[in-house]
Amino acid sequence: MSKRDYYEILGVSKSATQDEIKKFYRKIAMDNHPDRNPDNKPAEERFKEATEAYEVLSDEEKRKKYDQFGHAGLKGGQDFHGFQNVNDIFSHFSDVFGGSSIFDDFFGSPSSSRSRSKRRSAGTPGSDLRVNLKLTLEEIATGTTKKIKIKKYVTCTSCSGNGSEGNSALKTCPACGGSGEVRNVSRSVFGQFVNIQSCANCKGAGQVVDVPCKKCYAEGRVQSEDTLTIKVPAGVSEGSYMTLRGEGNAGQRKGQNGDILVVFQEAPHEYFKREGDDLIYDLFVSFPELVLGAEIEVPTLNGRAKLKIDAGTQPGKLLRMREKGIQHLNSHGAGDQLVRINVIIPKKVSAKEKEILKELSNMPNIKSNIASDDKNFFRRFGM
Repeated sequence: MSKRDYYEILGVSKSATQDEIKKFYRKIAMDNHPDRNPDNKPAEERFKEATEAYEVLSDEEKRKKYDQFGHAGLKGGQDFHGFQNVNDIFSHFSDVFGGSSIFDDFFGSPSSSRSRSKRRSAGTPGSDLRVNLKLTLEEIATGTTKKIKIKKYVTCTSCSGNGSEGNSALKTCPACGGSGEVRNVSRSVFGQFVNIQSCANCKGAGQVVDVPCKKCYAEGRVQSEDTLTIKVPAGVSEGSYMTLRGEGNAGQRKGQNGDILVVFQEAPHEYFKREGDDLIYDLFVSFPELVLGAEIEVPTLNGRAKLKIDAGTQPGKLLRMREKGIQHLNSHGAGDQLVRINVIIPKKVSAKEKEILKELSNMPNIKSNIASDDKNFFRRFGM
């Protein structure tokens, strides 16, 4: 949505605490709520913009990436929810407003009964999991599919996830009367405020277990080991990540599953250094090969390929091998392989080789090139 600085949007400094971020976001959301500003498009945009900023800065992982790379650091890994209406927003950020229905009660939203109905049928959501996945440059270049084993909570098969022995019926929670919520009404100079919180006794489900399942002990889930198949797209980089929705820990008593965050790590390569989607390879050749020219075989990510070195090529020059690098993420084409030319200087030479080198150093072309280089050096430093 917005390309403005997230800290600027919320009016906080980059060193702001989570409490400060939450406080400033709550004020902006209150002031710009569409029910308070009917038919006010700028207020609605400020509302959505602040929500986008809060979702990133309130998450330590996303905030760290944003601080390091800005908006570009969130591409390919950051998954902004793209809320379509205010009820979705406040349902997601219930921790900010002390209960997901506070704005429903304050502004009289007709969707409040629907959201409460949804909460009554759901248990406690499962937590997210993080997986670090190490990849070689070869795997990154074209994409790959990985299978890994992961320990996580899965739905109990004995009670089908409701936590009751033999999948028997649940009882209405005596603490909240089945609503899944506990209301506290307070009054101030601004009027009456209703603070709605999830019922601690039934954890918002509205129902409690009468006879606990012997396998999961009323949790509706058990620990297990699962095999996960991860399809890695080509072009990912160190620290980028993808989110596997609903693949995390199962929720308690049919609560929504958490997600799995797959963070990519790049294994060091024997030959190549990566710069964006390009690869750098250092090639060492002899002095005669540079002077006379040569055709040399060099490694690439797809095997070996021949590279032509023109006569008179200078050390340090980069020769480009088109599209021999990393495939671009989510687009066509690939980076290049850049071959950096280095000259091999032997540490030991025989008596005959030494004689030939002395003779060579007195050759006209060699002497003239050396003299020219010396003049350029002295001219550069004004000597």
